[in-house]
Amino acid sequence: MRRYLVLLIIPCIFLLDRWTKLLIIQNLSYMEIIELAPFFSIVHARNMGGAFGILAGFGFAKQFFTYLPLLIILALVYILIVYRISMGKMFALTLILSGAVGNVYERIFYGYVTDFLDFHYQNLHWPAFNVADIAISTGIGLWLFVELREMIRARKAGKEVKVKSVKGEEKTKGQDRK
Repeated sequence: MRRYLVLLIIPCIFLLDRWTKLLIIQNLSYMEIIELAPFFSIVHARNMGGAFGILAGFGFAKQFFTYLPLLIILALVYILIVYRISMGKMFALTLILSGAVGNVYERIFYGYVTDFLDFHYQNLHWPAFNVADIAISTGIGLWLFVELREMIRARKAGKEVKVKSVKGEEKTKGQDRK
């Protein structure tokens, strides 16, 4: 039952993301800036590329950053349905999925993603982002935290932990160290 409650996060984050983006689109002109603090502004920005605007100037960027996230969404749905994973990992994947759905929706219907949260120090700006980006980043961070915690617990319990190297070689860790 708890697993299904976690899945309710998806429509909640999607709707919050849509609502905040629509507020920006309807109330701010493109590139209009409202400074709220010396380090934080609301800006109506459009991201034509990937994370942080990567590949925005390339013609294939729209298709690439639409279809790749769609494949990732399908993979995440498959993992959530087929595999029995811990609640922490399920929550993390649900956050990632929620954000991906929000950004892909905009990319399909608008051709870009609306970003509006702008943190800066003088002229140094972190790339603007949105609620979906926060969900994705939080989900990735949570996944890494849960994975690390599970590995540490397994090592303390004396269990072997199988990890794959970059070359794809499987190595066993955990028994050799005390």
